[in-house]
Amino acid sequence: MIFFVWSFRARFKQQKCVIWKIPVILMFNAALMGCQEPSPENQEQREAKPLQKITVAYTYQPQSTLVHVAVAKGYFVAEGLDAQPLMRSFGKAALETVIGNQADFATVAETPIMFNVLKGEKIFVLANIEASSMNNAVVARKGAGISASGDLKGKRIGFTPGTSGDFFLDSLLTANGLTRSEVQPISMKPDEMQDAIRAKKVDAVSTWNYLLTQISRQLGDDGTIFYDREIYTETFNIAARQEFVKNNPETVERFLRALIKAEDFVVKNPDEAQGIMSVATEIDKNLIRDVWNDFNYHVVLDQTLLLTLEDETRWAIKNKLTDQTEMPDYLNYIHLDSLKAVKPEAIRMNR
Repeated sequence: MIFFVWSFRARFKQQKCVIWKIPVILMFNAALMGCQEPSPENQEQREAKPLQKITVAYTYQPQSTLVHVAVAKGYFVAEGLDAQPLMRSFGKAALETVIGNQADFATVAETPIMFNVLKGEKIFVLANIEASSMNNAVVARKGAGISASGDLKGKRIGFTPGTSGDFFLDSLLTANGLTRSEVQPISMKPDEMQDAIRAKKVDAVSTWNYLLTQISRQLGDDGTIFYDREIYTETFNIAARQEFVKNNPETVERFLRALIKAEDFVVKNPDEAQGIMSVATEIDKNLIRDVWNDFNYHVVLDQTLLLTLEDETRWAIKNKLTDQTEMPDYLNYIHLDSLKAVKPEAIRMNR
C-alpha cells in the first residue's frame, strides 16, 4: 500500500530491525514465476499455444496471499498466463503502476481506488481477494503517555496519505471524540515508521500488517495497539485499467480462475500457504502465522466493497481531500462480468 519493496528478517528476540532486500525479493519472485510447474491436464494446450505474458503488480503484504500462492503453485501457467511480477511494498504504489500502464493487474485496498476514481482514472475492480476488520490499527508508545485511544490527543501520529491507514486514523479519532486537528499527523512512508517510532520522532503510527505487528513486538511492554473492528473493514482487490479489461476479457477470466484455485488451496492447506508466503517475502513464518486468522481470503465481489468506497468518499469530500463534491456511481468502476463468468456464486453485490 510506496515505491520501495521491503521485507522482514524478523528476529524479535534479538530486537533487530527490518532488513530491506529489494533485489532479493524481486529476483526470488521472478524465479518463482519462471519455475511454475504446469498441471498435466493443461500441458497439451500450452504446447500448442504460447503463454500470454501479463504483468502483475502485487505486494509482500498478507492481503496479496492469493497471488503469491497462485505463482508458487503454477496456477497462472495452468491458465496459459506468463505472469511477470512487479513487486511493490503496498497497494497504492501497485495501483499507480496500473494507471501508468506499467502493469496489467494490481492488488490494492479500496482507499487508493476511491481516490483515483475521484481523480477521473478509468479503472475497474475485478474482485476482492481479502477482507479484514483487524488489519489496520494505531500502535503507540506508552512512554509517550498513551494508554488509551483517547490519549492520542495532541500526539504525533505517523500515517501514509491516501491509504487505508489514513482513513482508519480519522475513523479511530472520530470514534473517540477527536478530530485530526487535535493531533499532530505526520506524513511518512511505511518503511520509515519503525525507525521513527523507535527514535521517538513520533508517538504512534497508523498502519497495517506485517509492519503493525513488527512494530508492536519491537516496542514490547512499551507498546499498545488500538484496533476497532466496528469502524472499518478493509478490502484488498484486483484492479485493472478499464481499457485492458474490455480488450482482454478471456485474459481477465483466466487470471481470476488462477486466483480461485489459490483460494481453494489456502482453505485446504493453510500451513503450506503460510510457508509459501514466508519464502516469497522473507518474512518469519511465526509472524505470518500470528496474523493469519485476521484475514479472509476469498475471491468475491460483495456489498462491503461498495459501502466502504462510499463511506470513504464522504470522508474525503468532508475533509477536502478531493476537489470533487459528488458521489461517483461506483458500480461503473466495479466489473462484475468476468467473475460472474468463472464463479457466479461469488457475486454478492446488488446492481
